[in-house]
Amino acid sequence: MEDPQLLTPQYSPSAHFDDPSAAFEHARALYDRSISHLRDALQRFVAGEDFNERIRACYPFVRVHTDTVARADSRLSYGFVAGPGTYETTITRPDLFEKYYREQFRLLLRNHGCNHPVQLEVGTSLQPIPVHFSFGENEHIEGDMSPSRRLRMRDLFDLPDLAAMDDGIANGTYEPLPGEAKPLSLFTAPRVDYSLQRLRHYTGTAPRHFQNFVLFTNYQFYIDEFIKLGHEIMGQAQAPDAPPNEDHYVAFVEPGNQVTRRVGQSVQSGDDLGAPPPRLPQMPAYHLVREDGKGITMINIGVGPANAKTITDHVAVLRPHAWLMLGHCAGLRNTQELGDYVLAHGYVREDHVLDEDLPLWVPLPALSEIQLALEAAVADVTRLSGHELKRILRTGTVASTDNRNWELLPQSSAVRRFSQSRAIALDMESATIAANGFRFRVPYGTLLCVSDKPLHGEIKLPGMANHFYRERVDQHLRIGIRAVELLRGQGTDKLHSRKLRSFAEVAFQ
Repeated sequence: MEDPQLLTPQYSPSAHFDDPSAAFEHARALYDRSISHLRDALQRFVAGEDFNERIRACYPFVRVHTDTVARADSRLSYGFVAGPGTYETTITRPDLFEKYYREQFRLLLRNHGCNHPVQLEVGTSLQPIPVHFSFGENEHIEGDMSPSRRLRMRDLFDLPDLAAMDDGIANGTYEPLPGEAKPLSLFTAPRVDYSLQRLRHYTGTAPRHFQNFVLFTNYQFYIDEFIKLGHEIMGQAQAPDAPPNEDHYVAFVEPGNQVTRRVGQSVQSGDDLGAPPPRLPQMPAYHLVREDGKGITMINIGVGPANAKTITDHVAVLRPHAWLMLGHCAGLRNTQELGDYVLAHGYVREDHVLDEDLPLWVPLPALSEIQLALEAAVADVTRLSGHELKRILRTGTVASTDNRNWELLPQSSAVRRFSQSRAIALDMESATIAANGFRFRVPYGTLLCVSDKPLHGEIKLPGMANHFYRERVDQHLRIGIRAVELLRGQGTDKLHSRKLRSFAEVAFQ
């Protein structure tokens, strides 16, 4: 459809499907056509061509409608709409989310396919694709244009619209206008695209390398061990008789998209495009890759809740199966020893970065699947059980603060609050990661290691700290990896708990 004001791809009406694969392929075709339209026009513009029309292409949408109040199996946590009505979402990057979209489409049709079957309607939405989000991973459009031509670009192409990217759906504050479709997913396509751009910026790796299980840490020591372990695995041939859940890592990816393939694995197209970055990004990510995507991504978020919120805001759009915090903490009990582990079953939120998005009165439940896996992993790696295991592993409340020097606050304020809350450990990130896991329906857990006890006169000294880190970091990391192995074996449907779903939850996981 063309007119003197707007240049868009040729219009095609929406289509209805009862086959999830056909629905996905149609959505992919619509998206590819829109992206090709934008890229072609942009390349022509950069080359000097002038346009009299505004250039626009829009995201595909998927929509489902049901008139019945009959609900799906009550044991399900996702894959069905909450009640009668029309539900819709825009979708993006079918190349990256193919497996995810196919599964969500399949579940919708299956779970509503008995007495009152539904169809998937796929078409072109009215939501423009910002031109910035049409660039390929290794494309760069810059430099050659004059300031006036860059300004002209703003008149011709759609730019990111922050009003289309807020988290109202995830926060439970979004209310559709009369006659407007209800949301089908937590994130609109522009919100997903925005986060994909941010992930590249903050972590130094492309979103395609991220795995379904994510470990966050607040110390570089853990990353050093993860790199060492990743290269060790890549240098070993895969055991032919390895259990299905273990030892199926095929590549290790470092910032700059540097890909190391495992011995015996073929080099793939694009592996050679990576290069060490001139400096590490703000929150570097490392990926122990499996072909099914169920490997491990580890990110050094540094110290503080701001980074913890920032990175989880963006990782969430990838819909990971779980994320875990592994890091160091201050032990608050005199009975704890340096090197003891803390398994969080509750949180005191004094990080303040999520107060507007998730009120403090919202409890963060412990998720039994995560808790059991973390405890079993500690037992497996340390080879301790019973009272001996309890001697080094304590379950309790973790307090997270945004004040790095909390120890210097008047003792009658902070320490009293921590005591009243029954907290056993304190850090600056764990509650933030758990809160954003709750908010974005991503299963979460925390296993910390006591590195100092400032309330009891045991503070970090350089020599002690270095010895402690060498002693404990390797074991702690292996516990985290073992926990992922245990969680991986449970299956996605068991991990994504109903505990994280609201009254009128979106259908997409």
